[in-house]
Amino acid sequence: MTTQEIAGRLVELCRKGEFNTAQSELFSKDAVSVEPYSTPDFEKETKGLDAIKAKGEKWMSMVEKTHSMEVSDPLIAANSFACTMHMHVTMKEHGEMDMKELCVYTVKDGKIIKEEFFM
Repeated sequence: MTTQEIAGRLVELCRKGEFNTAQSELFSKDAVSVEPYSTPDFEKETKGLDAIKAKGEKWMSMVEKTHSMEVSDPLIAANSFACTMHMHVTMKEHGEMDMKELCVYTVKDGKIIKEEFFM
């Protein structure tokens, strides 16, 4: 898949809330996920697809309710792309939160090898 095809598919799946499918289809087994900062719940850097999926499952277990989620159309370069994600959620421990982040993805050999989030 080209970077543009991967970006389009990722955005399509994320808009449906199908994050696990997106990871299974589009991510390299050795992918890396980088958060803006380390928290008690999440490390700054997560390595490997299985660990990235586990991080996603942990996040979902912390969400009580998703009020809304928007994913922008991607901006695409040769081997990378970016989109914004805006989530309005109620967290089980922290109450209602409105979050917007920039999501940047690096592609190599037809797979996402890195995702990095910026607040």
